[in-house]
Amino acid sequence: MPQFKSFTGGPYATNCFLLEAPQGGVLFDAPEGADARFAGERIGLLVLTHGHWDHTADAAAVQRRHRCPVACHADTVPMLTDPDFFERSGFPLRIETLQPDRILAGGAGQDFLGRSLDVLEVPGHCPGSLCFYSADDALVVGGDVLFRGGVGRWDLPGGDGGLLVRGIRGKLFALPDATVVLPGHGPATTIGDEKAGNPFLQD
Repeated sequence: MPQFKSFTGGPYATNCFLLEAPQGGVLFDAPEGADARFAGERIGLLVLTHGHWDHTADAAAVQRRHRCPVACHADTVPMLTDPDFFERSGFPLRIETLQPDRILAGGAGQDFLGRSLDVLEVPGHCPGSLCFYSADDALVVGGDVLFRGGVGRWDLPGGDGGLLVRGIRGKLFALPDATVVLPGHGPATTIGDEKAGNPFLQD
């Protein structure tokens, strides 16, 4: 298991994770409060699992403080660069915009500051949702895809429950049962536990 620190912030108790890599810290998501929590850390890269506000509220502040690049899926870019994106979708939210530096797509063995991670595209909760898997560490940073006893909601704009469930079964459930899932909300779980008991994913 790699060394990592976690923080839960914002009105929706959103998790983020700072993983140590050979060339610096990789922060996955930036909920409200993350900038202050990790102000004293050396963040070399901010990776966004998806573009929903509760995961990106402090992204611009983190980028500014640490002068670090930001990585995300192409479908996340409009949520970061358009200040009116969420208001147009019916939510009274305005973001501090930012320009991402690295566009991610699915693929094995991608480099994150010297740490190799497989990038898994698992949309359905949100267009552009990504999970990040380390086979060496038996660990997946899962965003809002898979939770302990639950899955990401799909009733928000761009959501698709069938697509989400197919992605979990086809991509996350293909990982070893002992793989630890660090989710965007709530406690950690394992792939094996969710295969065996997640009520949203039983045949």
